[in-house]
Amino acid sequence: MPWKNCALNGPYFEFITALCERQVSFAGICREHGICRQTGYKWWRRFLEHGLAGLQEQSRRPRRLARQCAAELRAAVGEIRRREPTWGAKKVIWALAQRWPRRRLPHPRTIERWAPPQPKRARRITLHTSAPPRRLARRLHDVWTIDFKGWFRTSDGCRCEPLTVREARSCYLLYARHVPAESDQVVRRILTRLFQREGLPRIIQIDNGAPFGGTGALGLSRLSVWWLQLGIQVQFSRPARPADNAAHEQMHRILKAEAASPPAPTLAAQNRRLERWRYHYNHRRPHEALGQNPPALFYRPSRRRWPSLLPAWSYARTQTLRRVSHGGWISWAGRRRLIGRAFAAQTIALTPHRSHHLVHLGPHLLGELHPHDDGGLRPLRYSRLRS
Repeated sequence: MPWKNCALNGPYFEFITALCERQVSFAGICREHGICRQTGYKWWRRFLEHGLAGLQEQSRRPRRLARQCAAELRAAVGEIRRREPTWGAKKVIWALAQRWPRRRLPHPRTIERWAPPQPKRARRITLHTSAPPRRLARRLHDVWTIDFKGWFRTSDGCRCEPLTVREARSCYLLYARHVPAESDQVVRRILTRLFQREGLPRIIQIDNGAPFGGTGALGLSRLSVWWLQLGIQVQFSRPARPADNAAHEQMHRILKAEAASPPAPTLAAQNRRLERWRYHYNHRRPHEALGQNPPALFYRPSRRRWPSLLPAWSYARTQTLRRVSHGGWISWAGRRRLIGRAFAAQTIALTPHRSHHLVHLGPHLLGELHPHDDGGLRPLRYSRLRS
């Protein structure tokens, strides 16, 4: 039970004197003075920190920021809001803590009351089926996400189509620049330089659009077949489900708000702005998923280095090998069979199975070939590769 008497010559003083002499245990002294141990420890800590002045009864009025301190904080919040208009209240508090690490900072709701954020566009609520199980990025370079941001026009009317590449575990943005075309050759050239500099990931997560996905067997394109040959797994998102790659889409929203609204005068100026924004995103912008730290604090290049020679597929001696032409055809059972242009210049294997043959690209089962069928490959469903 707490004491009501605040006089220094009363029970407070007697309790502290008994503790200083310490003839019995702490619990015994508390029992003698009719208080619990929690109350005893509270007054003992106050005496150690403030001496006899700490034994005086303190005000129970709620603690509030002083007016001068509140005005200074309010001005700093307004300055941060003007400099970073897209930051939320938690990021504003992080910026205040960098400037005043020992000061008591306001609550996020107070920050929003002082400087309301930019109004957000109302989102349309749709009901989707549950997403299939996916590989989570538990370590660095477990998953890279790649996508096109979506084109927009610069002030001079040129079409800008930024390609973005992001490391999922550290949220580090590896690439964000305009590309001249959404083609296999352009993206492959960019990714080759990126792989040589940063190493190889274990998984690349993409959507179903070109040049990442195709309409043939397993939904593969020439680009994704190239990834498989490098030992990189391909993970597709579901059609028309951008929420399967929500973190990458959220990064695109920030890119649009901070680097493309309004757009730059020219494509060259837009590329320079995107590069400056990428540095800011990686080295200065705090991320809540990283404990309000920037991604560069956690990012390291991959240990899987770029191979000097492209690995070849390995097959068993009992399998029949065929080389796919540039048009996607092979010759088998006296007929030309269409495999798919995505597998051009690749070596595939045919394995007898009952009345037909199974078609493999390395360890990946593409589909079936039937000897009495004039058609080509009967591909499997896309889910085989994604599961």
